[in-house]
Amino acid sequence: MDNSIKISTLLQMEKRRWLFLVGLVALTHLFCQSLMLPDVNTLLSLFPDTKNNEFVKESESSKRSSGDMGIANDRHKVANQNLNSESQLVRKRKISNSYKVGGDTENEKELMEKDQEMKIKLSLDGTDMDDDFDFVEDETLDDEDIDTEELFVIHNDKLLQIGGGESRQNFSLARVVKGSSGNIIVDADTRKIDETTSNGGSNNTSLVLVKPATVSLNNSFDSKHMEFDARKANGSALDVSFDKSEKVSISQPAKKKMRCDMPPKTVTTIDEMERLLIRNRASSRASKPRWSSEHDQEILTAKFGIENAPAFKNDQELYAPLFRNISMFKRSYELMERVLKVYVYKEGEKPIFHQPILKGLYASEGWFMKLMEGNKNFEVKDPRKAHLFYMPFSSRMLEHSLYVRNSHNRTNLRRYLKNYSEKVAAKYRFWNRTGGADHFLVACHDWAPYETRHHMEHCIKALCNADVTTGFKIGRDVSLPETYIRSARNPLRDLGGKPPSQRTILAFYAGNMHGYLRPILLEFWKDKESDMKIFGPMPPGVASKRNYIQHMKSSKYCICPKGHEVNSPRVVEAIFYECVPVIISDNFVPPFFEVLNWDAFSFILAEKDIPDLKKILVSIPENKYLELQLGVRRVQQHFLWHQKPLKYDLFHMTLHSIWYNRVFQMKLR
Repeated sequence: MDNSIKISTLLQMEKRRWLFLVGLVALTHLFCQSLMLPDVNTLLSLFPDTKNNEFVKESESSKRSSGDMGIANDRHKVANQNLNSESQLVRKRKISNSYKVGGDTENEKELMEKDQEMKIKLSLDGTDMDDDFDFVEDETLDDEDIDTEELFVIHNDKLLQIGGGESRQNFSLARVVKGSSGNIIVDADTRKIDETTSNGGSNNTSLVLVKPATVSLNNSFDSKHMEFDARKANGSALDVSFDKSEKVSISQPAKKKMRCDMPPKTVTTIDEMERLLIRNRASSRASKPRWSSEHDQEILTAKFGIENAPAFKNDQELYAPLFRNISMFKRSYELMERVLKVYVYKEGEKPIFHQPILKGLYASEGWFMKLMEGNKNFEVKDPRKAHLFYMPFSSRMLEHSLYVRNSHNRTNLRRYLKNYSEKVAAKYRFWNRTGGADHFLVACHDWAPYETRHHMEHCIKALCNADVTTGFKIGRDVSLPETYIRSARNPLRDLGGKPPSQRTILAFYAGNMHGYLRPILLEFWKDKESDMKIFGPMPPGVASKRNYIQHMKSSKYCICPKGHEVNSPRVVEAIFYECVPVIISDNFVPPFFEVLNWDAFSFILAEKDIPDLKKILVSIPENKYLELQLGVRRVQQHFLWHQKPLKYDLFHMTLHSIWYNRVFQMKLR
C-alpha cells in the first residue's frame, strides 16, 4: 500500500513537471511571436552581438498590413533602432518614384474630389475623369509580376538581409547605395555582388537594394575599401552610415529620372515607320490559324480585292491627298461595310466592362464601346459568324477601379485582364484558333500597353499610346486618336475655326509641364516672339477654357508636344478647330497611319529641332500652308464622334483600321 501511494505521488509530480514545461514552451513561443510583429525595436534588443551572417525577415502579415499602406508615401523611412558596431537591422521599405500620367486639365485636389464622387455614382454621359497622377513607372518591374524589394546591410565584414518578399528564391540587382566606408560593385550581367579591395577605408555600413530575379550573394565582405561602378547602379537609394556614437544618419536620394523625363534613346522617323509597316506586314506571324475557317477565306478574298482595287478619283466624300492610296482605302471600306462581322464578348462586369466613359481625356475608348455594342451593321450574336472579336473593357475604368492610389503597383490591373483573357479562352474556342490574332481591344489610357502585355500580345490593339519603343506594332496595332470630349451630349460643340486670312497667331501652345519636352519648348519660345503664343498652364476656370479654344481657332499652327507619353489630345483638338497640327513627339505613330497621309494636313517636327521652330514655320510658303489648312478641314470628318455613327467618321475609321490591319495580316497558305 505504501509503495502504491509513493508511486502515485511520483506520477503526479512528474505530470505537474511536464505540464509546467509544456506551459513554459507555449509562453516562450507566444513571446517569440510577439517579437516578430512590425515593431522591431524589441527584437533588436535580443541581438546585441550578431557575428554570424543571419537573414532576418519581416513577417508577411506586417508587410501587407493596412498600417504599411498608410505610410506608403514615406518611402525612405528607417526605424529608429539602438544599433551597435556589429549588429544592424533595417526595416524593409518598398521604394518607388513618382510619375505623372493622365490629362492636363485638372489639379490633384479636383481629381481626389471626383474620385470620391465616382465611388458614389457613375453616369454614362461621363464624369470628367482627367487626372494628373503622381506615379513613376519602375521599368524594371514591367516584365515580372514582382513588386517586392530587399534591403541588405553590409557592416563589419557581414552581409545582413532585412525584410523578405514573396519571391525570396529569386533576386536581381536593382540599386546600390554608397556607404562612407567604401563602395560596392553591382555586376548586372553576372548578377553577383562583388568587391574590389584597395588601401584605406573606415569601418562603416553600406546599404544595397535588391529586386526579385536571380543573384548570388557573398556571405562575407572584406572591410577594406570597396569601389563603386556608378554605370551599373540603377537609380538612387538611401545612404545609411553609422558614426562613433552609433546614431543612424540618413541622406535623402536625388529623385530618379524616369523614361518619361528623358529624351528617347531611339528616334523613329516617319520614313522609318514606313519601312516598319512594310516589313511587319511581310513577316506577320498571325497568318496561320490552328485550323481553317470559311471566314479566313472571306478575308483573303477581301485582301485580293483591296490589292487590285480599281483606280478611284476624288469625289465629294473623300479627299484623295489625305490617303496613302485612295483607291485601296475606298475599296477596303466598301468591303468592310459589306463583309465584316464582329462578335462582342458579353463576359466582364461593370464598370470595367460594358460601361463607356464619354467625356474627358480618355473618351475615345468609351465612344467606340458605345457605338460598337449593339451596332446593327457589324455586331453578330453568334460568335461562329464573326471575323473579329471585341473585348469591351475600359482601360480608364480598370485603373480607376483597381489601382490603389500611391501604391505604385499596377500588377493587379494586368492580372485582372490576364484572368479575363484566360476565361474567354477557356469558354470559347476562337481565341485558341488564332492565339488571339483575330481579337481586338480599344484602350486610351497611358497604362494600356503595360496592362495588355504578354497575355494579349497577339491581339490587335487600338491604343492612344502608340509608341514604337514600348511595343506598338505598326501594321498590326492601330493608333487611336486621343480626343478630349468636353460635352458627352454634344461632342461637336465649338467645332470649326476662323478662315486662314483671319488667323493672326503663327503658333500656339498652352498646357501643363508634363515630361521633359514641354519645359524645353517653353525655355526657347515662351514670351520670346509676339506672333508665337507659347504658354504654360492656363489659369483654371471657364474663361480660361474659352480663351484656350479661341487661341486655337485663331492660330495658323497648333503645337502638339508630347507629355509623359508620346500621344497628346492636342493633335485632334487642332484638327477640330481647323488649326494645322505641329506634332513634336519622336517615335509617335500618328493615328490611322496605315491609311492616312499625314504630310497632307500636318507638320511633324523632330524634337531636336525645337530651337528652330519659328524659322521652320516661317519658311513654309503661304500656298503650302493653305494646302495644309485645306487638308485639315477635309480630314476633320474622320476625327469626329457622333451620337449615331456616320460614314467615314471616327468610329468607322477606327473599325476600318482594325479590319484593314487584320486583312493584311492574313496570308495564303
